[in-house]
Amino acid sequence: MRSDRSTSMRQAALGTALVFTASGALLGTWVSRIPAVVASLGITAGELGRALLALGIGSLLSMPLTGHACRRVGSRAWVAGTSVLAAAVLSCVGLATNLVQLTVALFALGMVYGSWDVAMNIQGSAVDQRAGREWMPRYHACWSLGSILGAAAGSLAARGDVGTGAHFTAAAGCAAAVAFAGLTRYVDERATAGEPGAAGAGGGRRLVTDRALLLIGALTLCATVIEGAAADWLALFLHTGRGLSEASAALGYTVFATAMTVVRFAGTPVAARLGRAGAVRVGGVLGVAGVLVTVLSPWLPLTYAGALLWAAGVCLVFPAAVSAAGETGRPAESIALVTTIGYGSILVGPPLIGALADVIGMGRALLTLAVLAAAVAVLAPAVRPRAARDRQSGSASIAR
Repeated sequence: MRSDRSTSMRQAALGTALVFTASGALLGTWVSRIPAVVASLGITAGELGRALLALGIGSLLSMPLTGHACRRVGSRAWVAGTSVLAAAVLSCVGLATNLVQLTVALFALGMVYGSWDVAMNIQGSAVDQRAGREWMPRYHACWSLGSILGAAAGSLAARGDVGTGAHFTAAAGCAAAVAFAGLTRYVDERATAGEPGAAGAGGGRRLVTDRALLLIGALTLCATVIEGAAADWLALFLHTGRGLSEASAALGYTVFATAMTVVRFAGTPVAARLGRAGAVRVGGVLGVAGVLVTVLSPWLPLTYAGALLWAAGVCLVFPAAVSAAGETGRPAESIALVTTIGYGSILVGPPLIGALADVIGMGRALLTLAVLAAAVAVLAPAVRPRAARDRQSGSASIAR
């Protein structure tokens, strides 16, 4: 019986990983062809920026509501609907003929894609809880792998001069097929103990006043700002601030992105050995070292090593935060809130770094990320498994 349950949970984990991979591939497809879209529409960088802002706004509008939807219909049904819609909308993005059409299509893509993101994390949390495993880092590693595959296919399409309409339609169909293959292995997370209300576990409490969830949110904010800053500013800093060639600067971010993926695949045994909070605490320390070495090192190989440490320090934090949020009394809504905080931080944090760089310089602005990494280490206890948090809370109550 136990063996059958273990096999079932591994199948569910595989299905979750496939859905994460499909999601990453869809986004990687879009990102890889942005230059082609800009060229075909003849738009400026500022106009593209406003279109991309529409994508972010769409995501931030839909993500907080997804928890309620999944609690009603389940994550399987919600992922099925949003993945199909995301595939269809991506095709529309590729067929846009002017800036208005592109902006509207990206807004719609943001709404369905962001909601899909929340729903698949809700499923991943439920599977992990039933299996008693920390597989969440591997799901996120599969997302990173999918984005790399999507970007690589986009590069080949660009080399072959394939139009974005045809490319996006084909890629969207493939992503939807992979997602539906994963959905056949999904479990109904609404049957997870404690999901339907769980008033005794804090289900009646407003999420925005839940101290444990607020700490998880603060931890998420710190980590995702650090991650987003690397994506937006690392290569530029290495090129303009360190005087590296464009190729060498791009390699710096490649090291970062590769390390994110590899370390996330290794995250399950790391969390098993150190504990979830221990892994995040070590990550915070590595993040401090990584940022400092990347920015301050005068030696190029050491700079790349710093980028690797930077990625290793931050890559396990968001998966750990999602897992911890899923152990609250209202897991679906809590995961939606934490995911929204993470996505919003990635959108808002890097522009703030850019504004700060205009005042004190890019290098000094990036050094502020070391402070956020130190905060990650301090806030690490927020992601301890629920049983450990409850024991501490009980001990504190007795002491009072």
